[in-house]
Amino acid sequence: MSTESELVQQLYDGFNARNIDAVLAKLAEDVVWANGMDGGHVHGREAVRAYWTKQWATISPHVEPKQITQTADGATSVEVHQIVHDLKGALLLDETVLHVFRFEGGKVKRFDINSTSQLSSIAH
Repeated sequence: MSTESELVQQLYDGFNARNIDAVLAKLAEDVVWANGMDGGHVHGREAVRAYWTKQWATISPHVEPKQITQTADGATSVEVHQIVHDLKGALLLDETVLHVFRFEGGKVKRFDINSTSQLSSIAH
């Protein structure tokens, strides 16, 4: 497994454990991060913190990487099984999505969601 693949696995592990500081430490200060709830992107570590804090106040997502591959243009593509519950435990979403990470200097520089997710329709 490549160093970037290992880093991606650590990101998902940290996210699922809600260890926000450990995950943010692996992001570039000026990271560009896809906003799966509202669309667009958030910019910078503190914006990612605010986005996740808002998300976790309304839903309980769990993301499990199923396949990690390197793309021809140097990105890391991750097929992800995403399961989302409401805060009472009711299942809201069970889907597979494609996440794409770009790295610079050993940190995540950009994160995109390259498939249609239903997260935005349930997260409000």
